[in-house]
Amino acid sequence: MTAPRDNNARRKDAFLRGVSAESRAALYLAAKGYRTLARRWRSPVGEIDLVVKRGNLIVFVEVKTRISLDAAAESVLPRQRKRITAAAEAWLATHPEHMSHDLRFDAVLIAPKRLPRHIEAAFEAEY
Repeated sequence: MTAPRDNNARRKDAFLRGVSAESRAALYLAAKGYRTLARRWRSPVGEIDLVVKRGNLIVFVEVKTRISLDAAAESVLPRQRKRITAAAEAWLATHPEHMSHDLRFDAVLIAPKRLPRHIEAAFEAEY
């Protein structure tokens, strides 16, 4: 049985890795001309790692960090896509000024010693 302190340490490490990956993804997207509107945006229905904008396009970004880029790509699961879609609807409800923008769901994959991989239109909205 794992001691509670071990679980807390793992959670903290995972949280810090996630924050670091999201920072790398935000910088990478900024270099591509995207402006960050929100980071780690939470609602009762889910969380969005990044909300970015470029021109008339609003992009909801899922950031995945794994040991390899392929493993990261495989980790965007159907239940997560539904959660991200629901969170995106909640974000738009609280930011009605962006309702008329084009929308897209992307993923940014992060792996050690590799450049991030940006997958545009990684998935469609799932309801």
